[in-house]
Amino acid sequence: MALVVYNTLARRKEVFQPLSAAETPPGEKPWVRMYVCGVTVYDLCHLGHARTYVVWDTVRRYLEWRGYRVKYVQNFTDVDDKILKRALERGESMQAVAERFIAEYFQDMDRLNIKRADLYPRVTRSLPAIFELIQSLELKGFAYRVRACQERISGYDVYYAVRKFPDYGQLSGCKLEELEAGASGRVGEEGAGKRDPLDFALWKAAPPSEPGFESPWGWGRPGWHIECSAMVRENLGDHIDIHAGGADLIFPHHENELAQSEPITGKPLAKYWLHNGFVNVNGEKMSKSLGNFTTLRQALALYHPMALRLFLLQTHYRSPIDLTEAGMQAASRGWETLEKGIHCAQQFCQGETASPAAEAMQAFQEAMDDDFGTPGALALAFELAKELIREHNLSTHEGCTHLEPQVLRQKGAALLEILATLGFCWTQPGTAQGSEKGVAKGELAKLPPLEDAQIEELVAQRTAARRAKNFAEADRIREQLKALGITLIDQKDGTTRWLRE
Repeated sequence: MALVVYNTLARRKEVFQPLSAAETPPGEKPWVRMYVCGVTVYDLCHLGHARTYVVWDTVRRYLEWRGYRVKYVQNFTDVDDKILKRALERGESMQAVAERFIAEYFQDMDRLNIKRADLYPRVTRSLPAIFELIQSLELKGFAYRVRACQERISGYDVYYAVRKFPDYGQLSGCKLEELEAGASGRVGEEGAGKRDPLDFALWKAAPPSEPGFESPWGWGRPGWHIECSAMVRENLGDHIDIHAGGADLIFPHHENELAQSEPITGKPLAKYWLHNGFVNVNGEKMSKSLGNFTTLRQALALYHPMALRLFLLQTHYRSPIDLTEAGMQAASRGWETLEKGIHCAQQFCQGETASPAAEAMQAFQEAMDDDFGTPGALALAFELAKELIREHNLSTHEGCTHLEPQVLRQKGAALLEILATLGFCWTQPGTAQGSEKGVAKGELAKLPPLEDAQIEELVAQRTAARRAKNFAEADRIREQLKALGITLIDQKDGTTRWLRE
């Protein structure tokens, strides 16, 4: 059976064939070089991030199950105007803000059982590679510099000349004549010396009072798009197998990455471009302006981490997913079923070894080989779990089973292998590894409400944390209260009001 993947660049499914396959000696596993765009570390991760990193973690795990060796690289953007804004708000350095939210990122992703990447390059540690790539683009006529005209700024801005690259738009399908300045908020940044509204910044000059770096163009900071092009090349080479990320990155970020890299290397940046779909909330796109923005931390305060992982994988990764309370309640019940199935599988396999049932594993591979079809793979897992539960109930109540012990062991082994490959984790029945069991949102009304004095005590703890500049702890308390229906309102005089929802 062949693994086929949907390639955004080709706009069709293609048979997956790693670049290293032809050079791999017999008996060795081919390498797959995979790059996933990471987070800009200025805030806690939201549910869109959860979906992205659960999806690509699952793809990585399946490729490894399929027999490939995967070198998985995911960057952190630790230099950005959003980080600077957050740092100024809190009276901190950009580095302090970035370090805190990198730690928060790992805390959240560990609870979802997401494997650590092989490398986590950062912008601040990749500046020589960024400088080299920008200079190469200048030398080849794909970039130009203009003197910064703002007061208190010396040095140059550097822009990419979009119309110099004739294949611009090949990934997204956008045509130059249809593009407008400011598309997606990332193309057409303002600049007095910019030659074309479509050109985008590779390097932005900054005043000496702002955080930045010395460069061949003076004091400043790199543009967003150049970062990943440089980090891909530095850590994985000129031509990689898979470049992945959310669908919101297709244009302009990935389009611009491609345009920056290929004129220099003379090679396609990636053989396969893979993108996961959006997360909607109750039928609407998740956004802060609509008031439906949910952090991953908030969701994990309400639901079991593996129930959330199950919810995210029950829809095919390229399709949009709609987060609703009913959907999460169903996923919570689904995870309870799988947990029972895991417990039964462990009981049947106890003290005995067995190969996973061949028929089940073939069905699993057929589902996943069709562009990582996790819905079909999960349907199979549920069938196995329910069958094992029935057989376990028969054994408990009637002292016998319909299936032979060896068959039960094989089916149990198949369930455990399928769920492990999909990234689910468990220790003892009813718990998830490294995380407490969440509380379904619909059950919150059954919990004793916090007394006013308890709320006041938590607000006082948060105020003390803020004064000590322990903002991570202050944020944690705010989210804990929000999950319990308490909204905090910070006043200008430094006090905090609270309201029950």
